[in-house]
Amino acid sequence: MEFTVNLPEIKEEIYDIKDFGAISGGVISNTKAINDAIQKAHENGGGHVVIPQGIWLTGPIRLLSGIDLHLESGALLLFSKSKEEYPLIITEYEGMKHIRTVSPIMAENAENISITGEGVIDGNGHLWRICKRFKFTQKEWDRLLKKSPDTFFETKEGAIWFPTRSAFEGYKMGEPKLDDEREALKTASPYYDFYRPVMVELKSCDKVLIDGVTLENSPAWNVHPVYCTNVTIRNAYIRNADYAQNGDGLDLESCRFVEISNVKFDVGDDAICMKSGKNKEARQIKIPTEDVYIHDCVVLHGHGGFVVGSEMSRGVRNILVQNCTFIGTDVGIRFKSAIGRGGVVENIVLDNINMINIPNEAIIFTMGYVLATFSKPEEEVKEFDAEDIPEFKNITIRNTTCLSAGTGLKIEGLKELPVHDILLENVDITTDNDMVLSNADNIVLKNVIFRDTTGEKENLYSEISMKKL
Repeated sequence: MEFTVNLPEIKEEIYDIKDFGAISGGVISNTKAINDAIQKAHENGGGHVVIPQGIWLTGPIRLLSGIDLHLESGALLLFSKSKEEYPLIITEYEGMKHIRTVSPIMAENAENISITGEGVIDGNGHLWRICKRFKFTQKEWDRLLKKSPDTFFETKEGAIWFPTRSAFEGYKMGEPKLDDEREALKTASPYYDFYRPVMVELKSCDKVLIDGVTLENSPAWNVHPVYCTNVTIRNAYIRNADYAQNGDGLDLESCRFVEISNVKFDVGDDAICMKSGKNKEARQIKIPTEDVYIHDCVVLHGHGGFVVGSEMSRGVRNILVQNCTFIGTDVGIRFKSAIGRGGVVENIVLDNINMINIPNEAIIFTMGYVLATFSKPEEEVKEFDAEDIPEFKNITIRNTTCLSAGTGLKIEGLKELPVHDILLENVDITTDNDMVLSNADNIVLKNVIFRDTTGEKENLYSEISMKKL
């Protein structure tokens, strides 16, 4: 990859939060002390705001230019949940404008910022998140019902439980239209708990570093850089419970010049996910996700190991993923979109990917992905323009092994525009269901082996090009 990712430059000045009145123990809120330290360091040209060993309860933290938020070994930064400290705002979530609360850690239009150290950041996400019955044992489900016995209802997918009455009623009500933003926020206010935030929200920032820390238990997505440049994430541990609803690890949206390395993911939704906005609204902003190098990462659990979409309407391109391991993710390599998104996903290479125990597809390209809660199924979309049709093309997967997958390769494109120009080279997948292909064109397999789980049968494709499937 021929691009440079610039690291932040931080002054070597120390600002210990204890010097600003912070008190450890996890009982007294340190919101003011931490933000005062950040403000003082920023006014002095930047520096390292240090979170020492101990438990530090806090509300939202806003990073400013020139600031390194540094967590020493043994430090636990624990975020509170209070309506007073987390006001409702209009922000971007799932690729479009939505109402959310303020994020626990946020930055906007900042440069030279970082979150570093050996400590832990905990978003107290279980106080916010809904829970779906099928993800829990009976004993675990009974424990939830004891906490809040009358805030659940049945859906086609099964029961959904809400931690508070506010979240329960908000889900039933649905998010108000944003034509009048002030009125929308007023309407949403009684259902405050429904609008759970992304934990780390970095918007329109330059020279960003996340290094070494553990980021866990987020209310919604864990880390969400959007419209950022020069982003480095390395040596971190990003985790959520496997039942965490919308508990994505990293959602990189409309960013450029990015390196992600030596990061461990163990999450409740997509792990390493490339996004770039959703549908026509997003396409008005011409900022794709591009020039990204991901390497030497491990995903222990998630809906997908490496994922593109389904919000990809501004385009995703020039991505290299190397030397990564996916263990027990629902899907291994996952490209997803749908009619209405538009946008082009292209020039992506995955090299030396090792996967085991993938219950669904080892590799999937699907144009049939929708969230029933927010989107109409494809067959219900009667009218669309050419720009509403998404495109997957020029994607290479090579030197990749998967031991045990429900399906080896699945491609389901659109009749209006098939998934095309896909190369699999030196790929070895153990599965009893080799390929499921529809609306695909120029799918090339070179030295691709599908082995059945008994070890008695294998299909070898030394070189084949499949046209107009």
